Amino acid sequence: MMVAVAFGGFFGSILRYAIGQYVTKRFAGTWIVNVLGSMLLAFLFHEHEQGNITDQIWSFAGIGFCGAFTTFSTFSNDVLQFMMEKHYKKALFYIVSSLFVSIASAAVILYFLN
Repeated sequence: MMVAVAFGGFFGSILRYAIGQYVTKRFAGTWIVNVLGSMLLAFLFHEHEQGNITDQIWSFAGIGFCGAFTTFSTFSNDVLQFMMEKHYKKALFYIVSSLFVSIASAAVILYFLN
């Protein structure tokens, strides 16, 4: 299982990096990958719970890929950068929109799959 997690993490981190390079607007890349990762993880979680994907695929895609693709540490650093620049409203908007959209999109995925 650890090999599956490692390979998933390899691909997830590369895709996250590529999106960050492609999306040049400040902080947008992190926001996008966290929302997309939340949606994908909700889908994979549902499929794993239903027995539609194996533990090996869950380890690769859910734990490894999504774990490396999404990034709480970069999100935290982004918030701190806004705050150090005294952009408190932007920091608050970034926090609220990241959390709300990520959780809401995952909830919508799970709602429609159930």
